[in-house]
Parts: sequence; structure tokens; C-alpha cells
Amino acid sequence: MEFKHVSVLLDECLEGLNIEENGTYVDCTLGGAGHTKEILKRLKGGKLIGIDQDTDALNNAKEALKEYDNVTLVHSNFEEIRKIIQEHAPEGVDGILMDLGVSSYQLDEGERGFSYMKDAPLDMRMNREDDLTAYEVINNYEEEDIYRIIRDYGEENWAKRIAEFIVKARGEKPIETTLELVEIIKKAIPSKARREGPHPAKRTFQAIRIEVNRELTIIRNTILDAVDGLKPEGRLAIITFHSLEDRIVKNTYKELMYPCTCPSNMPCICGKTATVKILTKKPILPGELEIEENPRSRSAKLRVLEKI
Repeated sequence: MEFKHVSVLLDECLEGLNIEENGTYVDCTLGGAGHTKEILKRLKGGKLIGIDQDTDALNNAKEALKEYDNVTLVHSNFEEIRKIIQEHAPEGVDGILMDLGVSSYQLDEGERGFSYMKDAPLDMRMNREDDLTAYEVINNYEEEDIYRIIRDYGEENWAKRIAEFIVKARGEKPIETTLELVEIIKKAIPSKARREGPHPAKRTFQAIRIEVNRELTIIRNTILDAVDGLKPEGRLAIITFHSLEDRIVKNTYKELMYPCTCPSNMPCICGKTATVKILTKKPILPGELEIEENPRSRSAKLRVLEKI
């Protein structure tokens, strides 16, 4: 299957990164290499480091970027960005891009287990070298933990019933495939609720994917490490796709811009000063035309900061 991924907020990302032709840039989530290629087009003496934990994405990027000799591809999770920058650009970098969305390829390729529309083994690993799979979560986690994951990561109103139905079903036989899980979720959600809103399994699948890949737990520390790796006036641009991610990004940006921990009615004695300035007071959203051409961009938000 061809690795397809439409680059979301492409022009806005390029503008936000303020690319210099001799600069050094990091794309933390290569995906379909769309953003990466457009950054490389704007470099002359500069270089780019591309990171992805998905070997399919890396193989695609090698082919898509074969005409460029100023790109280094790294198989890793972006939470290792501090080590990657130290190894490949110890002097620091001028810009970092993180697109936190799951690629269309990963969603659409049946065997990866991300899709609730296609039958596949319960996997959902972005890095297929990791140990934890969706099968492990669904069949071995305690009911309370499954409930918490679906409630917190999926923001699913029927999380408790879904967790109960999962545990009951696995007591009879292991739940092995995506469509088996979909049928259990459908049984747990009352028919009236199933007829309203998105696909009944959407939120639960999102929640399990987030758990398997630790998508939320690594964001804050990765941002802190990324900012450390920026040169002064270097920029960090992050695209998020749901409210949980965006909240972490927004709060971490604020933490860096307003680090003082002293009471607001007292003079500052902690000595903590801003290390960044936030360039996007409100997140940048896709326009109507982009949403029409790529409906998956609808929930995207872009936030940009600059290191002081």
C-alpha cells in the first residue's frame, strides 16, 4: 500500500518555522514526508533531521527524499529528541516541527489495527518493535484501567459500560481482532446513542491507540527537550488533532513563557524568567478550502513558539 498522508497546515507551518536557507531543522514525525520535502526545498546550505518510529514511514521517506543529500533519517520516537539533536546537531537547531496526527496510511492500512472499519489483529503500534499492543491492553488490563483509558483518552460517555462489556467478552475468549472489538463496543452503547455523532468505536479506538503509543505522556517532556535544543530565535511548531494533546501543548508553552512560581501579589523571588515567547496567542486552524479537500484536517491546531 502506498504511504499517503496529506500535509496539514503546510503553508502555516512553513511560515511559522521562518525557514532560513542555511538553517538546521528537525521534523519529529516524518509521516508521508510532505512537510519535510517542503522544508528541504527551502534549504541551500542547511540540513534536516527527520524522525519517525514507524519503519514504513522511514522507508517511504528514503524514497521520497532520495534527491536530497542534506537529510538524515532517524528511526526513533521523538521523545529522544534531546539525544538526537546532541548527536546530529550539537550546536543546536533553528526549527522543530511536530505533527502529532496519525497518518492516513496508518489509519487506512488494515493490518496495523488502527482502523475500526477494517478487520485486523489488535495491534495499533506505531513502532512495531515496541512490546505493548492493543491486544495486551484489551485482554490483560484491569477493568478499572480500561475504563480510565477510554474515559480520559477517548472522552467517551459510555466508557464504563464499554469496559464492562470488554471484560465480560474476554472472559469467554480472547478478543483478537478490531472488528470483534467494534461489535463489543456497539453492544455496550445504547442504540439511540449509536445513531448520533461519530462511529461508535471512534473514541475507544483513539483511547487505546493513545495508551499503546504513550502519545500524551511524552508530549510535555519532549517540548522541554525540544526547546533546549533550539538556538536563540529558533522556533517550535506543533500540530495537534484533539483537545487532550492541544491542552498539554498550550499549558507547556505557557509554563515556559511564564515560569515564575511566586504569588501574583508578591515581588518575584524565584528568579525564573521566560525562555520562549509564544507566537500564536490562539491556535492556527485550517481554512474552509483545506477542510473541504482534506476532511481529516478539521480538528488540526497549530501552535508556534520562539526561543528567547
